[in-house]
Amino acid sequence: MATKAAAHPSARLSEKTLLQIYWYMLLSRRLDERAWVLHRQGKIAFHVSAMGHEAAQVGAAFAINRGVDFVHPYYRDLALCLAIGYQPTDFMLSLFGKADDPSSGARQMPNHFSIKSLNIVSGSSPVATQVPQAAGLAFAIKYRQQTGLADADDTTQPRLALTCLGEGSTSQGEWHEGMNWAGVHQLPLICLVQNNIYAISVPVEAQMAVNNVADRAQAYGIKGVVVDGNDVLEVYDAVKAAAERAYNGDGATLIEAKTYRLVPHSSDDDDRSYRSREEVEMWKQKEPVVLFRRHLLEQGVLTPALVEEYDERAKKEVDAAQKVAEAAPDPAPEDALGAVYAPLEE
Repeated sequence: MATKAAAHPSARLSEKTLLQIYWYMLLSRRLDERAWVLHRQGKIAFHVSAMGHEAAQVGAAFAINRGVDFVHPYYRDLALCLAIGYQPTDFMLSLFGKADDPSSGARQMPNHFSIKSLNIVSGSSPVATQVPQAAGLAFAIKYRQQTGLADADDTTQPRLALTCLGEGSTSQGEWHEGMNWAGVHQLPLICLVQNNIYAISVPVEAQMAVNNVADRAQAYGIKGVVVDGNDVLEVYDAVKAAAERAYNGDGATLIEAKTYRLVPHSSDDDDRSYRSREEVEMWKQKEPVVLFRRHLLEQGVLTPALVEEYDERAKKEVDAAQKVAEAAPDPAPEDALGAVYAPLEE
């Protein structure tokens, strides 16, 4: 990870912000690791991992107006949601399917993130459906600004919509429809494709005939950018530029973050059937949490003592979240018959 030139927005980040970025990447990793342990112990039924994607997700989160701009995540976006304000306890309640799960009250599978107060919008299990929905949010933002219902410069109001997906999901028709809509209407939309090379077990060369997902942006009349998804500062710079374009009314951006998932697609997947251990080990040498930690140590932002302090803090937060979730009440069976979107009015 190279030191960024002064012209890059990331070069102006304070040491405090850099440490916050590292913290959320680390916290996501430690929660993720615990989820795998819980699954292997038979305590939870399912887990989808963000390991290897932390730089792409946290870099994107810090580049937008967190908690204000709309975020329409996909199932692998644990680090993104944590950086926006989703809590470790929220995640654990979802994993254990508890009644207090803030995303769905245990109605959805884990990783269907949804926090209304943070403008994190719930997604559906079918992949890519979040893209036309996010484009619709972006259309509403632009419409409200054009009609005077919202001030385009009011930073207390959403001014863009960010959505994420994997490269395999770009084969879905919903993705193309959403991107075309964003181009036609010059919407304040950022689509972050986290290209981890495999759509479950299908390699990227079997999914598309172009070298980059971002190459398709020209067909929609929007800007396309390719970044190193393991370099959190490079992702931050790309998303920051895309956010400024959106805020300024210059339209949508398709960002492709090249990365790699370090573990199987999900807890139900055996990745040994389609990729070699040598390939996985090669990518582990450039995984994002270690890369950023090394960079901050070299820059004197982190110290060995602070690394230990952060690790201990993360362990305590994960332990506390698990303890709360395990003790929390299960949903009542009759709750499954209640309203899906809002409480039923008498």
